[in-house]
Amino acid sequence: MTAVDPSTRKMVLKVIFVSLLLDLISFTFILPLFPKLLEFYRNSEVGPDSQSTLLARIIGGLNAYKAAFAKPIDSRYDIVLLGGALGSLFSLLQAVASPIIGHLSDKYGRRRALLASMAGNILSVLLWVMAVDFRTFLASRVVGGLSEGNVQLATAIATDISDENSRGSTMALIGACFSIAFTFGPALGAYLSSIATVAANPFATAAGVSLTLIVVETVYLYFSLPETLPNKTEKIAAKTATKPAGLTRTNSHFLLNLVHFSFLLFFSGMEFSLPFMTYDLFQYNSAQNGRLLGFVGLVASILQGGVTRRLPPLLTVRIGVSACLLAFALLGRISTVGSLYLAATCLATTSATVVSGLNTLSSFEASEGERGGKLGILRSWGQLGRGLGPILFTSVYWWAGREVAYGMGALGILGVTILAFAGLKSPPGSVKKKTTKSEKKEL
Repeated sequence: MTAVDPSTRKMVLKVIFVSLLLDLISFTFILPLFPKLLEFYRNSEVGPDSQSTLLARIIGGLNAYKAAFAKPIDSRYDIVLLGGALGSLFSLLQAVASPIIGHLSDKYGRRRALLASMAGNILSVLLWVMAVDFRTFLASRVVGGLSEGNVQLATAIATDISDENSRGSTMALIGACFSIAFTFGPALGAYLSSIATVAANPFATAAGVSLTLIVVETVYLYFSLPETLPNKTEKIAAKTATKPAGLTRTNSHFLLNLVHFSFLLFFSGMEFSLPFMTYDLFQYNSAQNGRLLGFVGLVASILQGGVTRRLPPLLTVRIGVSACLLAFALLGRISTVGSLYLAATCLATTSATVVSGLNTLSSFEASEGERGGKLGILRSWGQLGRGLGPILFTSVYWWAGREVAYGMGALGILGVTILAFAGLKSPPGSVKKKTTKSEKKEL
């Protein structure tokens, strides 16, 4: 690839970091609010006299689904099941939209695609602000699922401005945004939900602040983000300098997509089941689960800032899937809070490594003109796994119990681990050369 001026790279990285942090903090506001938010809609729309509402029909379908299980499922889980269904819907919509957003960014440029995505995000959060009924709230989730492209486009931009040696550390920076946002965003969202401003929508304050962050992010991107797609920034040079001397593919995109899909299929199922398990074993409430997730986010951000960015991408993936395998084995057998937090440390290690490592590996297997599309397809397969995982995993959890569910999850992650160790290889240039410094001295 053509070298990017260091000052330009530093400036673009700053823009990516700030915008992605704003985006993810806004996105995580709603996570701790789902139970009370959906309870609010259920109390106002589900009852003997309101069986015709959309939410009443959905709750009826969930009750029929629960009735299929051998062991009874407490009605307190109705809201969590509904929240999981909405989360799966969002991920499945992302699976559809991500390849399209990626290909559009390859054709029209990263900046234009990102600004268009932000317009959809603004509409999504605006609908949430106005969501006095469940139908409007559902519309906001659908619009958000179809338009959210900040993460994948930030990844594509980071790849555009990074050479082979710095790409891994740049991807880790994006991962750090996730960890920081998931450490502080949910707590801030929970606090804002306690401030009532609109009686018809008790969560309007949190939604309004989320909207403000998204608008500020969009304005910041409009004025600060340059175009980074090489064939847009090098119109003349592209005719002679593109077509990199035969891009050598080390890992097939099929294998990378398979690993991403399989990993998130099991990992997301475990993530979603964690609050159920902590309630059943330790009678954890929302605040205790929030502290547990905050611990995971904090450890992950420390690892990404100090360790992950210095490691080759393939090594980060292998460390992450191994830690995930250990977490599954622990969660199927734990009986103390101490062992729970040991498993949470393994989960934090997994969160800090696998996805950023796979994104980096995929970027090495794509030329400049197809990078957005390839990364979009990778994200699409991951979101498909994230959409199906909670439904499948919790079904096994309720049908056969914790030990069987986590045992099956461990077997699945063992398969992913075998693929990571036996199938994936390090692309040329992904491992930093130790001789670089001495070579520079000679020059």
